[in-house]
Amino acid sequence: MRGFLHCYYKDIYGIRPVERELRNTVIWLSCGFDRPPSRDAVDRFLTDLEHVVDDVFTRLVEQAAACGLLDLTYCIDSIDVRAMLADPDASKCYDPTEDEYYYGYGCTIVSTGQKIPIAAECTESKQAPEETAMRVTRDALAVEQPIWMLGDSAYGILDWHDHLLAAGIVPVAPYNARNADDPKDIEYRVEDRIEKHSEDVQLKQSTLHETYNRRSGVERPTESVKDCGLGRAFARGRVHARAQVLFLALCFRLVVAITNYERGDNPGSTVITV
Repeated sequence: MRGFLHCYYKDIYGIRPVERELRNTVIWLSCGFDRPPSRDAVDRFLTDLEHVVDDVFTRLVEQAAACGLLDLTYCIDSIDVRAMLADPDASKCYDPTEDEYYYGYGCTIVSTGQKIPIAAECTESKQAPEETAMRVTRDALAVEQPIWMLGDSAYGILDWHDHLLAAGIVPVAPYNARNADDPKDIEYRVEDRIEKHSEDVQLKQSTLHETYNRRSGVERPTESVKDCGLGRAFARGRVHARAQVLFLALCFRLVVAITNYERGDNPGSTVITV
């Protein structure tokens, strides 16, 4: 684990590059190895990590919450994870944001506070299926309950809105009228859901606008985890890619944030000042 964290901090990714870096005597000794790990050992580590990666991520999120690094606004978004062409489990995917195709996977992330990821899951492509979006949302709410949950128009899912409203959370996602037979005169899907399910609750559009504008904050967590290695899967196979994304990128981001907080530095920074 120390070896991988060292390599990711140095922007070194992939089985072979990591194995080469850990041949350095000073590095493998400082990481606690008795001898330089072989390429097979590095490969096995990623495979074995898949069995515990969720627990590691959950414990780090709980630690971040205990440090007070979360806030009352959660953002959900999906990003592309580009893989090597030699990866047999990856596939050709479409990125609607960039209007381009790429080869790889996707990752759905809920983040908050100082660029803190609190729930995530790898997906076959950037656009997460509804079941995954709901599961990642439930995982995020199990940490702490926010007041607002922000998402783009892809999260105009009725079940997603109703689940959050039932939990006392206001979902804010733009209404997408493109595929509607009878488009509604609303800008956010929650306007319709509140009108149907609650006579006592009212939300001003100006409040929804102001709140949704905070969604730009989701770009910062996305970029921060990309700085920690998320965005390219340098290991082959879905199992290795998931371990790399969830542990060696998202967990690394949490480690850096918690370390900076404990040292009195900015937890939003992606670097540790020595």
